[in-house]
Amino acid sequence: MTTVSQARARRRDRRVYLRSHPLLFGLLAATRGRPVRRLGRTLLVHGPQAYREALTRLPLDRTAAGTTGAAARSALGDGAAGAGGVLFDQEGAGHRADRRGLAGSLGGAGVEDLRSLWRPLLVHGLAPLERGGEVDLVDLARELSGSVVCALLGSVADPRAVAEAAARAAAASVRSHLPGPRRPRAEAAAAHAADGLRRLLGPSGEALPAMVAVAAVNTTVAALPRAVAWCADAGLWEQAADEDLRPVLADELLRVTAASPLLPRVAAADGVVGGCPVRGGDRLLLVARHAAGAHRRDPDARRPAGPAVDRLVFGAGPHACPGARLARAQLADVLGALAPYRPVVTRARVDRGAALPAWRVLTVRAGDREDRASEDRASETRGSEARGSGAGLRGSRA
Repeated sequence: MTTVSQARARRRDRRVYLRSHPLLFGLLAATRGRPVRRLGRTLLVHGPQAYREALTRLPLDRTAAGTTGAAARSALGDGAAGAGGVLFDQEGAGHRADRRGLAGSLGGAGVEDLRSLWRPLLVHGLAPLERGGEVDLVDLARELSGSVVCALLGSVADPRAVAEAAARAAAASVRSHLPGPRRPRAEAAAAHAADGLRRLLGPSGEALPAMVAVAAVNTTVAALPRAVAWCADAGLWEQAADEDLRPVLADELLRVTAASPLLPRVAAADGVVGGCPVRGGDRLLLVARHAAGAHRRDPDARRPAGPAVDRLVFGAGPHACPGARLARAQLADVLGALAPYRPVVTRARVDRGAALPAWRVLTVRAGDREDRASEDRASETRGSEARGSGAGLRGSRA
């Protein structure tokens, strides 16, 4: 059952969709009553099973116009020195080789190394809350994501400059591939933005590092502030303060915010998705947020959707997002660092030009001391119950 606070959190988060792409998300909301709905040569895929089938059983053309792979190749690959695949547009041996190249940095040991980088940044970035000041979580997310990208790629560039360049490249690429009338010089602007990012990252000009930067920065800047806003509005700081519940809460918040809510794909051959026949060349709009139940199930670390559902926001199969572990660890650390302050949102402004639904500004301040003390007393009263629930969750998720 949705509480008043969860409803408030959901209303605020809905604004990032309705003010950035209102017609598109209006269409998706209107058609989500069925797992799969066909509109001409386009299939809208909402159901979790159909979503998995589309990503794991249906042959996909990863270079077709209008897909993520095509947009990435167009913006980051064409004309780049040593350009090659950009992961999103790859299949077979090339795709496996590039994923293996990222695996060490994004595996368990690699994420722990990166944690030693971003935790001091969190301490410094959140210090104003202790003094009664405010913190813009979007600005902090840019610094965190830029620093992580530079560490992953061995770049000596300024992290904030990298984050800003990656955001510009992604936004320009999306504008050049949106359906409808061609925007004047949109593709040229996308190529120029991508070239600037490649040059900033290093002299090689390769496309793959730029793709890593674009993906990491834009998903982080979209996800972290939205998750914190939902946590604050829904009053979930007690769960965030609990070491057992915190990782589960991070998964739940990533599920409902779904940083990449829509995956555009094209079928490479005939097949079936959710019982609906698919022809080669059909366009598929895979709605990750609906497949993960973000539109109907509120986040709750004590009653989570579980990994079979919450991981769907990272895709499925061999092309699932390789940065999922990193995203979950980083959000968990952000929630843990914020929990003692029980922050509240003081200002939120949508970024209408971002590649992904996101806030342009999301400012928080520490909650009133009386409210924080009241929550701490309530947390102590329910502490044993929460710890018992957390232990049960660990067993069920193993």
